[in-house]
Amino acid sequence: MSSTERVMLVGVWTSGTAEDAAGDLAELAALVEAAGAEVVHEVVQRRDKPDPATYIGSGKAAELTGLVADLEVDTIVCDGELSPAQLVRLADLVDAKVIDRTALILDIFAQRATSREGRAQVALAQMQYMMPRLRGLGRSLSRLSGGSGGGLATRGPGETKIETDRRRLRDNMESVRRELEQMENGRALRRKRRRGSNIPSVALAGYTNAGKSSLLNRLTGADVLVKDALFATLDPTVRRVRAGGRVCTLTDTVGFVSRLPHHLVDAFRSTLEEVTEADLVLHVVDSSHPDPLRQIETVRAVIGDIGGAGVPEILVANKADAAPEGALERLLAAEPAAEVVSARTGAGVDRLLDRVAERLSGTGLQMELLLPYTEGGLLTRIHDEGTVLREEHTGTGVRLTARVPERLAAEVEPHRERQDGPGGP
Repeated sequence: MSSTERVMLVGVWTSGTAEDAAGDLAELAALVEAAGAEVVHEVVQRRDKPDPATYIGSGKAAELTGLVADLEVDTIVCDGELSPAQLVRLADLVDAKVIDRTALILDIFAQRATSREGRAQVALAQMQYMMPRLRGLGRSLSRLSGGSGGGLATRGPGETKIETDRRRLRDNMESVRRELEQMENGRALRRKRRRGSNIPSVALAGYTNAGKSSLLNRLTGADVLVKDALFATLDPTVRRVRAGGRVCTLTDTVGFVSRLPHHLVDAFRSTLEEVTEADLVLHVVDSSHPDPLRQIETVRAVIGDIGGAGVPEILVANKADAAPEGALERLLAAEPAAEVVSARTGAGVDRLLDRVAERLSGTGLQMELLLPYTEGGLLTRIHDEGTVLREEHTGTGVRLTARVPERLAAEVEPHRERQDGPGGP
């Protein structure tokens, strides 16, 4: 997108409060800014439901036509997902490029994707979105777009694929699916290896721009890219962290957003499985946001949709140092088990790690062991892969109580102490 592209937002308020409608449009404005454009005007129409022909109705569309000319608007972004027919008719009426919320989010993902897998996932999602809209997108995007580079919703496969016929697009989609399947197999193999190491996995999940990458850096000492921008992280980043003496993997994942396009959920399913396959989810929320509870609800709904509702969760109220007066109290009243932290200052992080260790300690078998001092390597593995509850150095070796994974339990079984002492029946 060109930084000079001028955008008008159009929303239809069908339910909820005026504050809800304003919040939806504010998020849409943030998405437009994340894509690199400028919002010059906003229009909200109160209706029982979007107009099936033009989304906002012909009368309001005529009003928009005048605003487009007066404000020199390049693109209209609608806060919904338009049908192919709505896209064509509204673009014809207002004489401007028209895209919807889904196309905008796909555009941002196209900008942010850096890995081969991420780019392929975005390309597949874009093509799935384009398939029923070839005619409408072709007509809408043929209109003047803001500046060089094509503007909103023309990145990735858009510029070259929109004009192709459906058969060519289907062929391309099948090719990308095969490519992704190979990469998904590799990701599944890496997950299997991590699980085989008996090291528990913790996934960071949350609304976009909640500070997940900053928290990952704070917890692990890593140097992952941190930007104050929506969808700054698309490709999962895996690091190791020690929580309460136990090593675990910590994975940063793509951020969620309300009404996340189903094309993206489907395309990024293998990436999102980092959440569903985790032993624990750190659900990060921006406590300085005006409506964190709504974001929490959105994230939990998406996690449920992808099959992760049963994964244990710790809610992490991040950005506590920036939360307005009374915000944390209201959040904790609704979510009393939340851990309050600031990834920027480090406040609350030690307590969070203790909580992670506590939740992970419930996994595995508790054993009383006496390890000879010659088994230093095995002792190290117990510390890394299990949770040591008690440790004592004696004249004959290290006596400890530990909770260990089943596979490791089989290896340390010869050193297990019975109630009647070592070597007992």
